[in-house]
Amino acid sequence: MPNFPLVDTHVHLWDPGRLSYPWLAKCPAINKLHLPADYDVACGDVVVEQMVFLQCECHPAQFQHETQWVSQLAERDPRIRGIVSKAPLDNGPAVRGELDQLVQNPLVKGVRRVIESEPDLGFCLQSDFIAGVQLLAEFDFSFDICISHVQMANTIKMVSKCPGVRFILDHIGKPDIKNHLLDPWRDEMRELALMENVHCKISGLATEADHDDWTAEDLRPYIDHAIDCFGFGRVMYGGDWPVATLATGYPRWVQTLDDAVADASPVERRQLFHDNAIAFYRL
Repeated sequence: MPNFPLVDTHVHLWDPGRLSYPWLAKCPAINKLHLPADYDVACGDVVVEQMVFLQCECHPAQFQHETQWVSQLAERDPRIRGIVSKAPLDNGPAVRGELDQLVQNPLVKGVRRVIESEPDLGFCLQSDFIAGVQLLAEFDFSFDICISHVQMANTIKMVSKCPGVRFILDHIGKPDIKNHLLDPWRDEMRELALMENVHCKISGLATEADHDDWTAEDLRPYIDHAIDCFGFGRVMYGGDWPVATLATGYPRWVQTLDDAVADASPVERRQLFHDNAIAFYRL
């Protein structure tokens, strides 16, 4: 276990009594209130110094309310240092008004418009979506890429069209760990990493494995390859709580990742678990 406090770059918080989260109906195990106090219980002995909140796919009309609510939570829990909000980037230049509102909040560091749930593999290459993503650079917002591995090839094309935007790949692109598939994800990760404006979040791996029967050995090839591609200078830890609880306890995930980098130097381990997050998200 790391002997220093962590920065968690991927924390979800939600209140189904306040906002609507349609997707939670299919996940009864986590379809309930999740607040910072619950996160503390889940963390156990793991000490988290700072957190980045990631938008939780509330009803599209409510994303500004979600950002405001989390900002209120941050007033009571100063560990919440950053917010990655949703924004309808597929509206193209028309999203400017929404971004103008978000940029007034100093906690908002970036935007995520989930691509994974789009049935059209070409969604991220639509001209309006590309224009919306490109606009983020004007606001100094980063973009969290949330995809499945089957969307990686088009994601590489999307990123190539947005050289002025800082990207971070959530959950190492969600490879098919459950079926132990490495290709073509392996080659596509290496190609994506060639673009220096892209970083990679080491998060969400257990939920891509067999929820009830995964082992550290199942995850290790994917962790190793992500770090090999991006180097310790462009990777960062994410807990993906509480979604990750579908497959793992919080301390187990931290220990699994820490064991995987046992041969890294103290500087490299701090980059992964602490320093890179602060730099990328400007915490």
